[in-house]
Amino acid sequence: MRTNGSVVRLEIQSSFDMLDFVQLVCDRVGQMAGLDEDSLHWIGVAVRESVINAIKHGNREEFAKLVTVEFAFTPPPVPAELIIRVVDQGAGFDPDVIGNPLAPENLMKSSGRGIFFMRSFMDDVSLRRVPEGGMEVRMVKKLA
Repeated sequence: MRTNGSVVRLEIQSSFDMLDFVQLVCDRVGQMAGLDEDSLHWIGVAVRESVINAIKHGNREEFAKLVTVEFAFTPPPVPAELIIRVVDQGAGFDPDVIGNPLAPENLMKSSGRGIFFMRSFMDDVSLRRVPEGGMEVRMVKKLA
């Protein structure tokens, strides 16, 4: 695959109705990267979880707050990685206090597995507060 280093950037309002659109873009970007069907599926799950967290926990479902989703290939012109960033406009949180979803006290909880899934399906995941407010989830998938 050959690219010119461009970035696909989406800015969506905090509405779960936008998830299918983000999924379509994610799938197409993954196809451009030459990923197989399994990889496309699991990257889609990671992106979906990240966007759901940004809408629900970050922006607290406030429609006017935006979620930014970026897909980039690096380095150009022959990329070795697909980098996906998801940024919300919420208050942020301390990523070091995230509970382990596999701990006995958390096994029956209906939430708390999104970041665990992201880390399971991607090669690298980092979370940080952004200076302008909100959280950034940066996920990396190495390309063959």
